[in-house]
Amino acid sequence: MEIPLAFYQSLRLDDNKSRSRDSSYSSPNVFNFPRFSGYDFSLRRRRWKNPFAKITCSSLVQGLKPKPKLKPEPIREIDQGPKDPVLHDTRISKSAVVICSQIEKLVLCNRLREAFELFEVLEIRGSVRIGISTYDALVEACIRLKSIRCVKRVHGYMLSNGFEPEQFMMNRILMMHVKCGMIIDARRLFDEMPERNLFSYNSIISGLVNFGNYLEAFQLFKMMWEELSDSETHTFAVMLRASAGLGSIEVGKQLHVCALKLGVVDNTFVSCGLIDMYSKCGDVGDARCVFDDIPEKTTVAWNNIIAGYALHGYSEEALRLLYDMRDSSTSLDQFTLSILIRISTRLAKVELTKQAHAKLIRSGFESEIVANTALVDFYSKWGRVDTARYVFDKLPRKNIISWNALMGGYANHGRGADAVNLFEKMLAAKVSPNHVTFLAVLSACAYSGLSERGWEIFLSMSEVHGIKPRAMHYACMIEILGRDGLLDEAIAFIRRAPLKPTVNMWAALLNACRMHGNLELGRVVAEKLYGMEPEKLGNYVVMYNVYNSMGRTAEAAGVLDTLESKGLRMMPACTWVEVGDQTHSFISGDKCDSYREAVKRQIYHKVDELMKEISEYGYSVAEDKNLLSDVDVNEEQGAVRYHSEKLAIAYGLVNTPESNPLQLTQNHRICKECHKVVEFISLITGREIVVRDASRFHHFKEGKCSCGGYW
Repeated sequence: MEIPLAFYQSLRLDDNKSRSRDSSYSSPNVFNFPRFSGYDFSLRRRRWKNPFAKITCSSLVQGLKPKPKLKPEPIREIDQGPKDPVLHDTRISKSAVVICSQIEKLVLCNRLREAFELFEVLEIRGSVRIGISTYDALVEACIRLKSIRCVKRVHGYMLSNGFEPEQFMMNRILMMHVKCGMIIDARRLFDEMPERNLFSYNSIISGLVNFGNYLEAFQLFKMMWEELSDSETHTFAVMLRASAGLGSIEVGKQLHVCALKLGVVDNTFVSCGLIDMYSKCGDVGDARCVFDDIPEKTTVAWNNIIAGYALHGYSEEALRLLYDMRDSSTSLDQFTLSILIRISTRLAKVELTKQAHAKLIRSGFESEIVANTALVDFYSKWGRVDTARYVFDKLPRKNIISWNALMGGYANHGRGADAVNLFEKMLAAKVSPNHVTFLAVLSACAYSGLSERGWEIFLSMSEVHGIKPRAMHYACMIEILGRDGLLDEAIAFIRRAPLKPTVNMWAALLNACRMHGNLELGRVVAEKLYGMEPEKLGNYVVMYNVYNSMGRTAEAAGVLDTLESKGLRMMPACTWVEVGDQTHSFISGDKCDSYREAVKRQIYHKVDELMKEISEYGYSVAEDKNLLSDVDVNEEQGAVRYHSEKLAIAYGLVNTPESNPLQLTQNHRICKECHKVVEFISLITGREIVVRDASRFHHFKEGKCSCGGYW
């Protein structure tokens, strides 16, 4: 506790007079007094009741007094004209320093929104100068938030306060614009920079490549060499991505040569970029050579080469490489598992996907968006839409690809109402739809007959969302009109479309003519398609079915003659069914020579038994003549009873538990006769049967199909 000055001034010393007369007194040190001398000082001190009773003050002894504290002079301000009383408050500078310090701490703790709330205080006060560290913190907050609005606020504040950034801060501002997607503003800033270094070039080049401006990126890359005569391995990796984006393998090879000359080809980023570039440009062989030359292969290198093989249809080789990766003790990440899921989708290996799903959960990737979106896509494409929805709902973050994958699954499975509900939920979540979104939801409306809702969504594309419809969207609307039997309106819609009619648009109209038996319009549309795709077998098959269903045998025979003259022959229909972890294939009229004799007899006996049983329920084969979509016409009469779907269903019914649904895949559009048969089989067996044909998914349950008889 501090003793007040008045206390010292009021002290009376007992022997003050005697000491003043004593000439031997020379030191004011209180420890020279007899009272404080001796070995028993500590014991005596304990017996004192008032320790301040005999204290002396050296300042008072010598007659000194404390120096009086002067009052501060008033602050004199130089008159510089009228002043804002708020901005020139003497407390502003201190509070601004505190605010800046708090902003930096909030950004450091990732409390970005709160940091911008404090920054708003500075904006309201006006031209308060802040330090470079605070600006750097605000730039970092903008990069993390990826908010264009925040970028404009921070950069505008810098300009209005006359902030002149140095090279480091200028690069940070440039990167802020690039990371937040403001590539045009970023290019303007880059052009206005008085000085540019490697970081400046790398930032703007990376941004241009990310936004698909590959040619402009190459121009800046050339400018960088002329201005700096230097580059980094990161720059090479980015330019290899640009080469892949352009699909220019020649440019990629030139970059490869430069990397070899500079000795950076062994760099992880460069080598992985080379694998990716060669793979995307179609040269998997050179990609494999680069991969084999890497001494220590990283997870990214494995992912790139496996994805390259999968991209070009070498699914089996990609799967073998994936097993090699696992055996090499290289860790599998979420991208590896997403590639595995895509390979499984192509190879129709459901069990393998289930294993990948389990590995995903065990590895702690169950909330990662890339692999789980691949899972949603797989389950949607293989008839397990409810499982796809379960995975989708578990995602903590959903991007536009996740929404589109599930919406497309609902569309393909004929669940139009679910697709529309999901679309509305996506809009409510403030996720902006794109062209793929509208294609999925319009396809769902077309498959499910939701005509009115389909037109509302189609019109909202341009009126509400500012997206110009493409040819595929027009094809969906033609299919909606065709499903309703409005063929004249459909042809008028094609003529009014602001784009040239495409194959998909005419094909949608031809399919409508097939379903409604409009021979004359079908002939006109078929001629259009023959001219656009003279070698496509499907167009001739549809027209043959139109003639055949209407009893026009001469015209049907003419279509077959045309096929023969063009050397076109239809591949036999094949159906796959998965039992356990094995996939079994059947073709129409198959004698099942690959199976043991007992199994063959069992399959054919089951088909005969099913056909007899459904006949008792009212099925008649004479109702349907439209069979060419499954088998060659020359084999039709002999093979009609044993179409590939029937053989696969018979095998599945015999070798799976009664409660299990059957999952079939067909390489052609299912014919009307088989469609009718599968409806009856689902009714008499109580099984759910899912058939994925060349057109869509068919869910057969209790005698009904999800397509509603229109496919």
